[in-house]
Amino acid sequence: MIRLLIVDDHPIVRDGLRGAFTGHADFEVVGEAGNGADAVARAEVLRPDVVLMDLRMPGVDGVAATQRLRERLPEVRVLVLTTFDTDSDVLPAIEAGATGYLLKDAPVEELLRAVRAAARGEAVLAPSVAGRLMGRVRQPARGALSQRELQVLKLVADGATNREAAAKLFISEASIKTHLLRIYDKLGVRDRAAAVGEAFRRGLFS
Repeated sequence: MIRLLIVDDHPIVRDGLRGAFTGHADFEVVGEAGNGADAVARAEVLRPDVVLMDLRMPGVDGVAATQRLRERLPEVRVLVLTTFDTDSDVLPAIEAGATGYLLKDAPVEELLRAVRAAARGEAVLAPSVAGRLMGRVRQPARGALSQRELQVLKLVADGATNREAAAKLFISEASIKTHLLRIYDKLGVRDRAAAVGEAFRRGLFS
């Protein structure tokens, strides 16, 4: 059972999203919130598996709420669901720690698949968002990533834990951590989510 928290400042949108999950036995909508601050507070009480997060809301917006959730409840996955796919919306959301980014015009079945994938920790991007990120011009890095570092980063982007990445590459977890630290330094970031966002921004996964 995937426990969901729906966050959007429009009640009609929240009602529609709740209805989309009705009748599917593997989902349970445990709560709703109309702004980012309320979303964080409710998530701390309800402990959902996935938060469906709108971006542009009054007060605390979706990016700030995502950052707070990442800091306070790192096990909770945030799937952004918005009408906006501009660089100024996409990149901050991914860097804040969003597991995925989906547009509100997505078919219901695509939404269900995305939530299931997010619950598994897999990165989920709407096609237009992925195309936008992959198409960005590469910018000079502090140092080029090695082939092994790219392999590690791709596994991280796919949602692999350090243990899972180590098993797939037949190296130790300590080696994975070392590679990640080098990746962070080369990309000028401080954590996994920001590294993945920066890699997409530079087109390193193309």
